[in-house]
Amino acid sequence: MSFITGKHLPRRTFLRGMGATVALPFLDAMAPAGRLGRTVAAATADVTRLVCIEEVHGLPGCNEWGASRHLFAPATVGSDFELLPDNALKSLEPFRDYLTIVSNTDVRMAEAFSPPEIGGDHFRSSAVFLTQSHPKQTQGSDLWVGTSLDQLYARRYGQSTPMPSMQLCIENLDQAGGCTYNYSCAYTDSVSWSSPSEPLPMIRDPRVAFEMLFGAGGTPEERAERRATRRSILDWILNDVAEVRKELGTVDRRRMDRYLDDVREVERRIQMVEGRNDGGETRELPDAPRGVPDSFTEHMQLMFDLQVLALETDMTRVISFKTGRDAQNRVFPESGTNRPFHPASHHGNNEERIMDFNTICQYRVGQLPYFLERMRDTMEGDASLLDKTAIIWGSPMADANIHNHRRCPLVLLGKANGHLTGNLHLQAVDGTPMANAMLTLMQSLGLEMDQFGDSSGTFALDAPVAADAI
Repeated sequence: MSFITGKHLPRRTFLRGMGATVALPFLDAMAPAGRLGRTVAAATADVTRLVCIEEVHGLPGCNEWGASRHLFAPATVGSDFELLPDNALKSLEPFRDYLTIVSNTDVRMAEAFSPPEIGGDHFRSSAVFLTQSHPKQTQGSDLWVGTSLDQLYARRYGQSTPMPSMQLCIENLDQAGGCTYNYSCAYTDSVSWSSPSEPLPMIRDPRVAFEMLFGAGGTPEERAERRATRRSILDWILNDVAEVRKELGTVDRRRMDRYLDDVREVERRIQMVEGRNDGGETRELPDAPRGVPDSFTEHMQLMFDLQVLALETDMTRVISFKTGRDAQNRVFPESGTNRPFHPASHHGNNEERIMDFNTICQYRVGQLPYFLERMRDTMEGDASLLDKTAIIWGSPMADANIHNHRRCPLVLLGKANGHLTGNLHLQAVDGTPMANAMLTLMQSLGLEMDQFGDSSGTFALDAPVAADAI
């Protein structure tokens, strides 16, 4: 095998066969002891990974009554905050050491700037989330908003990886042309912008994401052959697996075997979804690709597992994940209510209906612990992926009932290689742009930038005080 040096494995070691290309995670054999005093810990002190997750429709804790019930922002600032049972973030309690809540920040760039834009909040908000810039109202090709922070980060830290960034989504985002209120669907369908005029497509189908990661069949014919035989991509790389195992110690062998088991398990689940959807039964999502589960939870978990594999193998260091589509009417029966998502967000300030919407939001936020647990349990050297990752979760909308963008929810998760302390609730002073917190995070991660979106200064992410510059 050409990638074996005789002394150690390169960090980028690939197992290949019949169009399949499987990258390996970090192994002890990739960091030879004693070389210039390097240790495993030093060798794995790599660039912080960045995952950006957008929620649509805000949270019920961002309206006046919901705020009084602490459905999002806890009553206490600092590290002694309490997440009440009805708080949308309650499911994150087991991960509070990795949790930084940032409350009371605004996303003013999602607001209407002129009379023709009034009412179009749902159709421009997603483009604002990671750009913190105001979209140009158009249904043509003259798009203009801003470069998203995930792409700014990818320019700096993603160019040495096979995929500088990945863009994933859950809902149907392939609508072309114009959306409502004279906005291009590009603004609604992507949170990642490589330039102010270039939205990046987002992948909904787990099968497509899997084959991007593992090169599962170099040609359509090879992919068709593998699917027809129901063979795993691991079947094509058995020879390489056997040769690599000869070079590894006991710990590394166990680590590689666990990783390959994880790859096979994700592949098996995708195959089960495809088989189920090919069975002829009526689907809840009739227009979805065959690899997309009808279950929101099952879909989210598959996409989270693919993200863990991508980060673990350093195939990419930057991921954006869009978990919903504005103004969607999807029903989430697993949440405990059958009210459609968008109508539920327009609760008319009725307390019972606010809590019904909160039930949906708790369910949707409740998908995150699965991802956090997988990240925490995936070790790289002496630290977990969760310790080495900055996760941005938030919404460009606050109170969806009135399309309000003031006091939007923002949560940071992970330790970001020590740049985030966790176990904090930080409350901004009134009028603080969400861009201030994003700017500070990017600066702490090494980006040289003085301005981002409509930022007016920085925001301390390690102290129980509000912004240090407004």
